Amino acid sequence: EKTVPIPEKLNEWAPRPPPEFVRDVMGSSAGAGSGEFHVYRHLRRREYQRQDFMDAMAEKQRLDEEFQKKLERNKMIAEEQTAKRRRKRQKLKEKKLQAKKNKLEQKKQEKEPGQSQEQDSSEDDEEDSKEEEEKEDDAEEPSFVMGR
Repeated sequence: EKTVPIPEKLNEWAPRPPPEFVRDVMGSSAGAGSGEFHVYRHLRRREYQRQDFMDAMAEKQRLDEEFQKKLERNKMIAEEQTAKRRRKRQKLKEKKLQAKKNKLEQKKQEKEPGQSQEQDSSEDDEEDSKEEEEKEDDAEEPSFVMGR
């Protein structure tokens, strides 16, 4: 019954932005007091850290863009292969259907005029359903048996 606190995702560390107006411009050269060098060193270190962070973010962004391009390219290749295989399956399906129609037409032409059309169509349907069942049974059987 107690609520469980779920911690939120921590934000990435980001350096403080550079000051908009720098009042005391100093360097490590002569003329600066002995205590000023440490202030200069700290400012310099913070600026280098900020530049390194910006470089790392740019590199990360570049890698992300490359990854997205690669994903898109792979997706296009997969779509092309799928379309190619779909066309091939459709072509085979149409070919089988055409062969089936041709076979039915040949049977009708060879048939004697005394038989009725209804008996012929029901026989053809039964034969076709038996053939399809046999094909399905063959497809489901494993091609090898393990453990023998």
